Amino acid sequence: MLSKIFVGFVAAIHVYIMWLEMFGWMTRGPKVFRGIPPDMFEKMKVMAGNQGLYNGFLAAGLIWALLVSDPAWSRNLALFFLACVAVAGIYGAATVQRTILYVQTVPAALAMALLLFGA
Repeated sequence: MLSKIFVGFVAAIHVYIMWLEMFGWMTRGPKVFRGIPPDMFEKMKVMAGNQGLYNGFLAAGLIWALLVSDPAWSRNLALFFLACVAVAGIYGAATVQRTILYVQTVPAALAMALLLFGA
């Protein structure tokens, strides 16, 4: 049960990131991504929307994993999408902003550990 809560938490994070990048980029984005010069937000709007779409796919995969009734299939789906989140977080931390590691990779890794160790 705890692992499902963590999977749901990671999915919720990615629903928020999707919203932020697709719909809140010009309003909330400058408050979240303070390292980006304000004049760049308009120029990056389409790119951010594209990234948001990918984050939405990650959230959809995690939600799908929670809805599957077969425990083995649900676990495997969740592990796959959590691994995708973790890798994306590592890449984002290395190339964009270090805090991405803590926002994406750490929760995904915790959820994977809970799934792997049966919590």
